[in-house]
Amino acid sequence: MGDESEWMKLPIDQKCEHKVWKARLNGYEEAAKLFQKIQDEKSPEWSKYLGLIKKFVTDSNAVAQLKGLEAALVYIENAHVAGRTTGEVASGVVNKVFNQPKARAKELGMEICLMYIEIEKPEPVQEELLKGLDNKNPKIVVACIETIRKALCEFGSKIVQLKPIVKALPKSFESREKAVRDEAKLLAVEVYKWIRDALRPPLQNINSVQLKELEEEWVKLPTTAPRQTRFLRSQQDLKSKFEQHQAGGDDEEGDEEDEAPVVDAYDLLEPVEILSKLPKDFYEKIEAKKWQERKEALEALEALVKNPKLESGDYADVVRALKKIIGKDSNVLLVALGAKCLAGLASGLRKKFQTYATHVVPTLLEKFKEKKPQVVQALQEAIDAVFLTTTLQNLSEDVLAVMDNKNPSIKQQASLFLARSFRYCTASTLPKSLLKPLCAALLKQINDSAADVRDAAFEALGTALKVVGERLMNPFLVDVDKLKLDKIKECSDKVELIHGNKSATCTKAVKPAPQVKVVPSSNSGDKVDAPATKTAGPPKKPSNKVGLTKKLKGPGPASAPGGKGKKAMEVKEVEPELSLEVCEERAASVLPASCLQQLDSSNWKERLASMEEFQKGVEVADKKELPCQALVRMLAKKPGWKETNFQVMQMKLHIVALIAQKGNFSTTSAEVVLDGLVDKIGDVKCGMKAKEALTAIAEACSLPWTAEQVVAMAFAQKNPKNQAEVLNWLSTAIKEFGFAGLNVKAFISSVKTALAATNPAVRTSAITLLGVMYLYVGAPLRMFFEDEKPALLSQIDAEFEKMQGQTAPAPIRKLVKRDADDEETPEEQDEEENGNVQDLLPRTDISDKITSELLEKLGDKNWKIRKEGLDELNTILNEAKLIQPNISELPGVLKGRLNDSNKILVQQTLVTLQQMATAMGPNIRQHVKTLGIPIITVLGDSKANVRAAALATLNSWVEKTGMKEWLEGEDLSEELKKENPFLRQELLGWLADKLPTLRSASSDLILCLPHLYSCLEDRNGDVRKKAQDALPMFMMHLGYEKMVRAAGKLKPTSKDQVVVALEKAQAIVPAKPAAPSKTSSKSNAARPSSTVSVRAQTATTNDDTDAVALKNDPKRNKSGSTAKIKPGISKKVPSKQNLKDDDDKSGPIFIIIPNAKEQRVKDERALKVLKWNFTTPRDEYTEQLKTQMSSCVAKWLQDEMFHPDFHHHIKALSTLLEHLESETEGTVACLDLILKWLTLRFFDTNTSVLMKVLEYLKLIFTVLSKEDYHLTDNEASSFLPYLINKVGEPKDVIRKDVRSIMNMMCKVYPASKMFSFVMEGLKSKNSKQRAECLEELGALIEVYDLNVCQPTPAKALKEIASQIGDRDTSVRNAALNTVVTVYNICGDQVFKLIGNLSEKEMSMLEERIKRSAKKSSTVSAKQVEEKASRTQGLNQNAPVPRKGCEEMPSKLNQARSSNAHSSSESNPTIPREFQLDLDEIENDNNAGRCELPDLVQHKLDDLYEPVCLPEPKNRSVSPHFDEIHGSTDSTINFVVSQVASSDINTSIQALAQIDEVLRQEDKADTMSGHIDQFLIATFMQLRLIYNTHMADEKLNKREILKLYSCIIGNMITLFQIETLAKEASMGVLKDLMHGLILLMLDSRLEDLDEGPQVIRSVNLLMVKVLEKSDPTNILSSLIVLLQDSLLATTNNTPKFSELVMKCLWRMIRLLPNNVNIINVDRILLDIHNFMRVFPRERLKQMKSDLPMRTQKTLLHTLCKLLGPKIMDHLALIENKNESELEAYLRRVTKHSMALSGGKIDSDTEKGGSTIEDKESKAKISETLAEIFKKIGSKENTREGLAELYEYRKKYSDADIEPFLRKSSQFFQNYIERGLRLVENEREGKGRISSSSSSAGFSSPADESPYVASSTSVPSAVSTNGEEVGPAVYLERLKILRQRCGLENNSKHEERQPATSLLSKPTVPTVASSSELLHNKLAHLRDSREYNQEQESHHPPMQTNSNTTSAANLDDLKKRLERIKSSRK
Repeated sequence: MGDESEWMKLPIDQKCEHKVWKARLNGYEEAAKLFQKIQDEKSPEWSKYLGLIKKFVTDSNAVAQLKGLEAALVYIENAHVAGRTTGEVASGVVNKVFNQPKARAKELGMEICLMYIEIEKPEPVQEELLKGLDNKNPKIVVACIETIRKALCEFGSKIVQLKPIVKALPKSFESREKAVRDEAKLLAVEVYKWIRDALRPPLQNINSVQLKELEEEWVKLPTTAPRQTRFLRSQQDLKSKFEQHQAGGDDEEGDEEDEAPVVDAYDLLEPVEILSKLPKDFYEKIEAKKWQERKEALEALEALVKNPKLESGDYADVVRALKKIIGKDSNVLLVALGAKCLAGLASGLRKKFQTYATHVVPTLLEKFKEKKPQVVQALQEAIDAVFLTTTLQNLSEDVLAVMDNKNPSIKQQASLFLARSFRYCTASTLPKSLLKPLCAALLKQINDSAADVRDAAFEALGTALKVVGERLMNPFLVDVDKLKLDKIKECSDKVELIHGNKSATCTKAVKPAPQVKVVPSSNSGDKVDAPATKTAGPPKKPSNKVGLTKKLKGPGPASAPGGKGKKAMEVKEVEPELSLEVCEERAASVLPASCLQQLDSSNWKERLASMEEFQKGVEVADKKELPCQALVRMLAKKPGWKETNFQVMQMKLHIVALIAQKGNFSTTSAEVVLDGLVDKIGDVKCGMKAKEALTAIAEACSLPWTAEQVVAMAFAQKNPKNQAEVLNWLSTAIKEFGFAGLNVKAFISSVKTALAATNPAVRTSAITLLGVMYLYVGAPLRMFFEDEKPALLSQIDAEFEKMQGQTAPAPIRKLVKRDADDEETPEEQDEEENGNVQDLLPRTDISDKITSELLEKLGDKNWKIRKEGLDELNTILNEAKLIQPNISELPGVLKGRLNDSNKILVQQTLVTLQQMATAMGPNIRQHVKTLGIPIITVLGDSKANVRAAALATLNSWVEKTGMKEWLEGEDLSEELKKENPFLRQELLGWLADKLPTLRSASSDLILCLPHLYSCLEDRNGDVRKKAQDALPMFMMHLGYEKMVRAAGKLKPTSKDQVVVALEKAQAIVPAKPAAPSKTSSKSNAARPSSTVSVRAQTATTNDDTDAVALKNDPKRNKSGSTAKIKPGISKKVPSKQNLKDDDDKSGPIFIIIPNAKEQRVKDERALKVLKWNFTTPRDEYTEQLKTQMSSCVAKWLQDEMFHPDFHHHIKALSTLLEHLESETEGTVACLDLILKWLTLRFFDTNTSVLMKVLEYLKLIFTVLSKEDYHLTDNEASSFLPYLINKVGEPKDVIRKDVRSIMNMMCKVYPASKMFSFVMEGLKSKNSKQRAECLEELGALIEVYDLNVCQPTPAKALKEIASQIGDRDTSVRNAALNTVVTVYNICGDQVFKLIGNLSEKEMSMLEERIKRSAKKSSTVSAKQVEEKASRTQGLNQNAPVPRKGCEEMPSKLNQARSSNAHSSSESNPTIPREFQLDLDEIENDNNAGRCELPDLVQHKLDDLYEPVCLPEPKNRSVSPHFDEIHGSTDSTINFVVSQVASSDINTSIQALAQIDEVLRQEDKADTMSGHIDQFLIATFMQLRLIYNTHMADEKLNKREILKLYSCIIGNMITLFQIETLAKEASMGVLKDLMHGLILLMLDSRLEDLDEGPQVIRSVNLLMVKVLEKSDPTNILSSLIVLLQDSLLATTNNTPKFSELVMKCLWRMIRLLPNNVNIINVDRILLDIHNFMRVFPRERLKQMKSDLPMRTQKTLLHTLCKLLGPKIMDHLALIENKNESELEAYLRRVTKHSMALSGGKIDSDTEKGGSTIEDKESKAKISETLAEIFKKIGSKENTREGLAELYEYRKKYSDADIEPFLRKSSQFFQNYIERGLRLVENEREGKGRISSSSSSAGFSSPADESPYVASSTSVPSAVSTNGEEVGPAVYLERLKILRQRCGLENNSKHEERQPATSLLSKPTVPTVASSSELLHNKLAHLRDSREYNQEQESHHPPMQTNSNTTSAANLDDLKKRLERIKSSRK
């Protein structure tokens, strides 16, 4: 019961989070009641429960959860902030509510989801519900589907997005759970109500039974459109309208129907990307001269544009090609096909096609001159589809342009197009301005002489009349006679407008174009009215017949079986056979009569002469008029091919070749001669001529046709010689023509016949032919010969082995047209050839062998029978070798076997699938979705051998199919989604291997990203690693931006991790593979034989290299030029210049251009050229460098430098080495370019080049150091990073050389700047590089001391120390050695500099330090002096001095070597002047009298002068400054950036400009928003001065002081403007205060004349900063700064921390004024963090208790000001138990309340006060008690005195006598003197200098700052860190006075009682120097007595140094003079 009573008292929100379920139950019930009571939906009460609502719905207790759901529902319904919880609550409902057994919980969950939709959050709810469909729990899936259905039913399709629902439906229908399928069916019915037939296409692939059931349900649905019954909050007007309709019945149902949303099926479809699917040679083919090739290209495009929705992209080239086909192609069939393609493109792209519409419409209109119906119909479809993508307004000009065309068909079709277009218009889209010119043109046509034109014009006008009405149309028809007007009206009555029939159009198919098709005929105008839904069939048939009769006329050539030999069919049209008489007649027109007569002469000489004349006649005849058939028939006349004389026969065969090459040689002509040629091919003398003739015929009639005829004729004969030679010719011909179109099956049959021949020559030729075929077909070819005899098979294998590794040669011949005079341009056929090679192989149809018995076996329950089935299937595949893709129902059965419980069968199935891929070839791609994806699933198997088999199978499939099919769709992402670690790591690894090899990937790859990102956070380390490896590969195809966008949908925590991983991956994204280069087998298409002779001639004119280049580079071959060739393709051919004499290389290699280098630097800064910064050099960098060198480097040398061959680079480097001494000036002038070129060489892999580069670098830096040249920053930044990268080379020789060069660079470049570059090298992933860089850093530090470290020693050493934890041993050792080097320089301070290390790392470091101390030997004084002399005057920023430091590099080398061998020097010997002489000290102590040295005389009077701030000169405002308001931000940004400039003058000018702005009230506001930026720049400049300028002895210190003055003046001006001052953020203020305090403590300033003045100015500035800044920010920054200083994370002294605390004290004083505007929560959070780092125990252990007292004072003050309310300000602290803050505050609050209560009571009892109407008695007592308490404490004495002075001044009648009576006379005197001093200070009559430790803030009570002086009293801190009281100083003073013979006999004036001093205001008097000194000494004595008195009452406390008041400097001066005089 105790527990219950405990939680019953809790507030509601805490009950809801209680661990006891009953408490939560009660909390939910009360919360629900509370939510119902809150009337204001914007009440702040709602916000309290924002984070709890998810817990309401996900409560683990079922009973409590129900109440939580009810409360959550009320909250969502009423709270205005409820929308913020949508995602998390909806997710909780899906995962934790829908799976509950209680129906009530499920109902409430659904209602919550619907309520979220009602409050305008449908998207996140729908997203979570759709995610729930993937849940494994069927209850959740059913509930999600039901909720979606309810949401759709109630809210309608406008609110609930249908596209993702329709996409998810098919998957739900495949579920194994009947409940899921039933619910999916109900959802499909509901969706159908809203979109009707648009739902059919997405559901076509579901189970036929389910589809049938759906169809039955759909038929039952009412035809009326459904209505929205529930409305969003923003739809209340619709809701009221709906309620009115309900009340009024269904009278207005028709109106409501009109308002029902129309869903276009097009919007539900996924767009298809077709541009990448176009054939690679599409653009070449569509421009081809052969119409068949153009047809192929168009057919390929037509197949792609049939997709109803196309992905947007750049279709400009495609549209341009189609426009050319439609407008210029002479083949009408292609015109029609092109128009169909255009229509498909327009329909698929819709509005995205608009940009191309105006380009194609004029061409379509012009082409209507064609009269063929199929062309006209295609053009109509195209122009109608194009119209739907744009507006009539856009097309009107093009239509009007053809209305006056002379061709009546064009006019008719233009009018008909307008008529059809008008049907889609409305009165608003057909305005008067558009209608007027169109009507004018149409009215002209109704008077046209052609009836068709008139009818079309009437129809167009009638349609326009129907659209706009008679009122708008009549003004245009005024002049039309009645008869024609009646005709127009008659047409108008027949027209049905499209927009008037919405119900019909919304259920149409996706493509709207066919709806407006018109049957093309002469009277088509009358038939236009009825919208044709089908394409006009009848007109097509005659046209097809016509085409076929043309094609089939005459004996056609034999085509390749299976329709694969398209190329074989693409030969010349078959020529009819001519009679002998006709042939003689035609031949006579070409040949002389004597020639014809002697053809059959019996004398061979006459026949020979006749042949000669025949040849001449053919040669001189015109190509076009050459009667080929007639001539070859003349040659075949007796004796014909039986010619016995070989000379005549040779001539005859040569003439045949000549005719075939020159004339239009047809297959008919070829058939006349082929038999004779085959007969002579085996002849020894005539065989070569016969082969040449066959080759010429193959060029004319195509090789496939010729080869098939020749092989058939040869094997019909029995002459083995002819057979062998035919096969040999065929081998050569295939190499020359390529393999395209060859009938492989026929050849294999012939080869098998040849292999069986008895003649060995025939068999040898057959094997040779097989070898050539193997080059093209590959390994599958062997399958067909496996049944040959083993001996023969071994010969075949030997031939195949010879061919392995060889590539098929580039075809040099091709099918040539003789129609045109010019030779045909080369065409690329290689891809087509290789793509079709597999298709050419004969394949077996095994579908009849896949019997039902086999399928039953494969699906049997008994694993042995299943194994038998697999064995049978393997046998079938082995026998068939190559199979057709038709394999019946086998895929479904094999898919089941991949999930077999018997892993052996799974492996066997995988082997079978591997075999199937080999057998089916590329056709296997159609089974990727059914069989391929299940193979991926097997990758998730737990057994490694099964996964390996699956991966092998997967790769064998991909080898055949390519990756395209695998990446398309969602299958891959679904697999990746499965949370199987094996599947994920295998699949990601596979993708990481495959994706880099692709030039493009499907856009569906983006679907995998969410799952890829989840893999990055997977629990399995291997999965995470594979995901990280795959990221760059995905980014290669998707791009960084897309992937980051996808990551935006993740949870914030996941998103941050993923974005970091993406940024890392971005740096290592591989480049996409370039297009495959044209190798010997893949190059430009063959050339005519004439080109070969040209190539041969060209080759003879050049050397061997040139010949090789020509051979390898077809483009070069063609042009015969010496153009440059890209690296990697072939070697660059030496130009003619390279072949000239060496005289051309004489003269200087560098051209010196004045100021060229400076100009290049300016260009780079102005971003006119690329900045030399890259990971790997890209081409643009190389080209840029080449351009820059062109003007200043000799041309021949430049050619060598940029040659692709590395030998030329070596030559170039040798040249540079030779000319270095002689052309030093030129080398320096071009040094930046040379260094950049050398960085490019660093990326070469050739070691010889790299060694040569390093050799050159060593020499060049030696020369530069002799010339006393200093590298510019531009030269260094473009060279050093790449040199440092090479220090990690694996070869020792290279590493040593690089280190040597880095050593030499210190002579020409400042070591400090060098240090920064080497530090960057530590970020490398190469461990060798990191180790070498660390050693280099150690060497630099050893030689140049810690000043070399950049940006600061602390930061640099932290980075170096972080390497101690590296995994690599060499890196760890190098880091340790470097830190040891630092230790040797600065001792234990190194531990502060390196920051916090882990225990392990610290122990390693300490061990190394011990070891180094043992090993090292003491360095002699001589070495120390030598080192000191080297480093003396060395500045870290100024260039390294060259003179007097020649030995420095050797020392650096020595340091490097010593660092590398883990040895270091021992602690350095302290120089004599810094050592303590203990003996002398002892003697001094024993001496009775102190021998005082002569003191330096200081002019101390100057210190009395008041502090004056330097007044900046009034400079005129910059001429461009008035433009600030035009581009304010950019101008201010520019000026502010200059403040941090390393150039002092630049910084001063920028500060002056800002000062001018700040001093002008009207312009000061322009700095708003830039304060942080300005302050950052300022303290960066302060840091630069502190670290760099002050250490630079060469710099004039006056310049530095001037810069200080400008900075401080600017800041003071800024912090006087309160609005701007408050903009400074906490972090910036922290850094600023850090910089200012360091400046105040900078002892170097004291040595400067105006240094103290600067310190006083800084003092004043700090006061301004504390007073004017945002109090929260400044207080917070000081707390954090104090914490950092105490942690020693900054390089601070104890004084630093002390000053920070004094700043805090001042802020504590200001707290009463600021408490109302301060953010107490933030302050308490900072104090909490401070107390967490410094708990009480740790603070007590500190030497000083000031931090503890500061902390307590701050908390006490806050408690006092806020009281108990302070406990409400701990909200920002997450875990209050981490520190003692809460407990401490409670204790202080309780105590102060009790104390204040007691005081008030006691004061009230004592009586009233003398103050009238100002303060109550209790208040007076409390205030005065607090003041006297402060005076009594050691640390707050001065503060108390100041407050008492102020209080007395304010209330002159206040009675303080009662408080004084309680104290001793000493205390009263003490108060009297203190008040007098305060009075003097306030009235400015005297200045008391504070101690040096105070630095301007002597105590929290200080009213104004005081400046530290070098002559001030020493700090009240002893050497051991403990504070020393004033008594110690008095004792010391006493001893000194006695030694010097002075007595302490100074008499003090009689003092007035404190009461008289305080009773009335005194007139301030000028205090003399002696009085002040007396006051000082008396004060010290009284102080000591008082402290002794107080010690009995209070525990001893440390005294602040400021409690010892500073003496007047003048008195000190007199005192010192007295001491000196007494000494004399």
